Amino acid sequence: MTHPTAAAVVSFRGVHKRYASHDGGGTVALQDIHLDVAPGEFVTVVGPSGCGKSTLLRILAGIERLGEGEVWVEGARSAGPHPSIGVVFQAPVLLPWRNVLDNVLVPADIRRTPRARARQRALELLDMVGLADFATRYPAELSGGMQQRVGIARALINSPSLLLMDEPFGALDAMTREHMNLQLLALQARLGTTVMLVTHSIPEAVFLGRRVVVMTPRPGRITRVYDVALDAPRDLSVINTPRFGDYVAAIRADLQASGGLD
Repeated sequence: MTHPTAAAVVSFRGVHKRYASHDGGGTVALQDIHLDVAPGEFVTVVGPSGCGKSTLLRILAGIERLGEGEVWVEGARSAGPHPSIGVVFQAPVLLPWRNVLDNVLVPADIRRTPRARARQRALELLDMVGLADFATRYPAELSGGMQQRVGIARALINSPSLLLMDEPFGALDAMTREHMNLQLLALQARLGTTVMLVTHSIPEAVFLGRRVVVMTPRPGRITRVYDVALDAPRDLSVINTPRFGDYVAAIRADLQASGGLD
């Protein structure tokens, strides 16, 4: 097995994941995944439902056990949850009895970070995601997009070097989703955090990613990785350019060829 690239924040080497079943059979979710993610990259992963995209992120986050192969984070083999990784899930999963500020502080409280320092960091993050005026509100008082922004701030409270995002905007309406995409790009540019985001949306994958990883239907394999050469900083006008359309069409053709759009 080849060693990880020295400069990579994350390296997958021959990652394989199989789920056993009660009848003695099993389902192969991931097969022979090899991928490096460099510091400061924004990498998106796109593929059909059930192709193992979320499983790949959960293995990297240490939430799910690796089957075969190796996962390296910051030069060391991963053996479980890593302090340098923050995770944003499909749903924000906020605690309804805690206000916005206290929800953001949950990971810092778990790590027992000094309260004053953590609170200052939380307020800075809420300002970055446009929720400075909502620190004392409760989750029930927020829209879906606002709740997801709280989830992003919470994931960043411990200053992770790597942010994992599993379909974070899938439940939002189209206009809110576009706004969240813009905010996420601005936040990533400001903080320099490495981001790996899973999505079902090909246009979203192209708009956000500096590289787009395309996966096949189960068992999930990487069929191609696209380097997305679009101008930065990106705004929504790029969606109407021929180059953007070419990337979307090429990725759609890859997915069609592998059966991912059947």
